[in-house]
Amino acid sequence: MLTGALLILAPLFLGFALSLENRRLMTVIHYTVEALVYFILALLGLGLGQIEGLTDQLGTMASQMSALVVALFVANMAGLWLFHRWRPMTPEHREETAGSTGYVRLFMAALKPLLAVLLGMLAGYFLLPPLPQAEQLATWSLMLLLFLIGLQLRNAGLSLRKLLMNTQGLGIALMLVLSSLLAGVLLIPVLGLPWHDVLALASGFGWYSLSGIVIGDALGPAWGGVAFMNDVLREIIALAIIPLVIGSRPAMAIGYGGATSMDFTLPVIRSNGGLSCVPVAIASGFLLSFLSPVLMGVFLSFGQVG
Repeated sequence: MLTGALLILAPLFLGFALSLENRRLMTVIHYTVEALVYFILALLGLGLGQIEGLTDQLGTMASQMSALVVALFVANMAGLWLFHRWRPMTPEHREETAGSTGYVRLFMAALKPLLAVLLGMLAGYFLLPPLPQAEQLATWSLMLLLFLIGLQLRNAGLSLRKLLMNTQGLGIALMLVLSSLLAGVLLIPVLGLPWHDVLALASGFGWYSLSGIVIGDALGPAWGGVAFMNDVLREIIALAIIPLVIGSRPAMAIGYGGATSMDFTLPVIRSNGGLSCVPVAIASGFLLSFLSPVLMGVFLSFGQVG
């Protein structure tokens, strides 16, 4: 278990406090972040593969993950629909330049995290002996990842003041948080975990590399796998629903993508909703990227009191 779950927040804020102007260094950081994500996911898969009685637990994990995905989807979409009714937003006409090839490429890219976890799980199950230091290595890798992501957020050319003043984006993010926590409260008797652990599970907001390792460290590899799959599926479902709903209810399309709205799903939001949706999506995704580790750290820390 993490020694003080709130410790994961320090590298993120430290990175955000530093300003860099070297573009070459930022390019190196970008590729390092990408490599670290897949390395961390492979370690998550390794832990899953070495669970005793893995095959017996897969059915339970699938039902837990399904309950989490469905409850969050219903609660998020209902909350975002209410926000749309309160603060309607009219997107631009859809661009015709996106092309099906680019869209398919995004779907294939969304499957890469699953492949990394699967390879790690197969290696852990069939090839590698138990590695006592794997959990500690994953924790330190995650802290380095958060530090580098903090650097990226600070040096992405975004004005924090303008992001915080984008009331549409902030409102969407806060509605996603509130509806996710409500879904978590409703899932407490279903998942059979303490309230704070269920709320931590509901606070990933699509950041699968963070939630999988943090939850896995605190609650064990099985729950880490559930958290990871829940957040990967959020990303995949978002890719599917954005073109369908952004024309009539942009808040629902932007909000459900969670933290990915400022990076991975942003091209789909732009191509289907126009440039007017971009600052809203970036503001929403930016805030959720900060709130996800904060909320997970806070909720998990309740389980370590005493």
